[in-house]
Amino acid sequence: MGKSVLVTGGAGYIGSHTVLQLLLGGYKTVIVDNLDNSSETAVTRVKQLAGNFGSNLTFHKFDLRDKPALEKLFSKTKFDAVIHFAGLKAVGESVQKPLLYYNNNLMGTIVLLEVMGAYGCKNLVFSSSATVYGWPKKVPCTEEFPLQAANPYGRTKLFIEEICCDIHRSGPEWKIILLRYFNPVGAHPSGEIGEDPRGIPNNLMPFVQQVAVGRRPALTVYGTDYSTKDGTGVRDYIHVIDLADGHIAALQKLDDPSIGCDVFNLGTGKGTSVLEMVAAFEKASGKVFSLILFS
Repeated sequence: MGKSVLVTGGAGYIGSHTVLQLLLGGYKTVIVDNLDNSSETAVTRVKQLAGNFGSNLTFHKFDLRDKPALEKLFSKTKFDAVIHFAGLKAVGESVQKPLLYYNNNLMGTIVLLEVMGAYGCKNLVFSSSATVYGWPKKVPCTEEFPLQAANPYGRTKLFIEEICCDIHRSGPEWKIILLRYFNPVGAHPSGEIGEDPRGIPNNLMPFVQQVAVGRRPALTVYGTDYSTKDGTGVRDYIHVIDLADGHIAALQKLDDPSIGCDVFNLGTGKGTSVLEMVAAFEKASGKVFSLILFS
């Protein structure tokens, strides 16, 4: 049996794809998720996609802030490492409800770290975000860029990074990798798992997908006068399977004795505009989109 890994938020978009890759890689995997913005259906489908490896997956529904529940889990299972995805992630909502984000994201992480320390599990891969860079003056963005998160969501990621670094300084036996990634897109080739957010999507790709399947009549594009090749916004999109594999690579990197509390960006280094994304989706799907453009 391979290593045992706890994945918080493992029923979510990135989490579910990472759990599948873990299972296929021979890891025994445990998911903790409160299903606030995800579904247990994803867990069921991951088990099915994993085939014979699906039996190595277990799921527990509770909130990370429920310390007794987390302690009970750690008392019964010896984890070699934790991959921490759990957290609220909508930038706009974080501006409207900052206390909700600080309470959920920070307190959930603090409880997790306390329980990890108490049970001797001191290997962590943290799902951070490129939002910690704010609005960088140039691209591509590297790990040495100044940190200046521009919204409460980004600040929760930045504060958690600082907490992780402080913990490593206080106890060098802690091995922590902080992964700052850009814009995950795509889905598993089977189509059985992917991004299907509740309510109004926060990212471009789910909007495009919903127009493609007829859930929305048209795609509204805000901003057509940027200083880009076609006037629309440009972002660095990384496929979710590549992102999941990046988390596996980070997990393996924790075995490197040189690791302390280290940061890695995950992206392609190449930007794609909104209209380029739409054109690529039209080509792949055979559908023609109705666009509503606002400058």
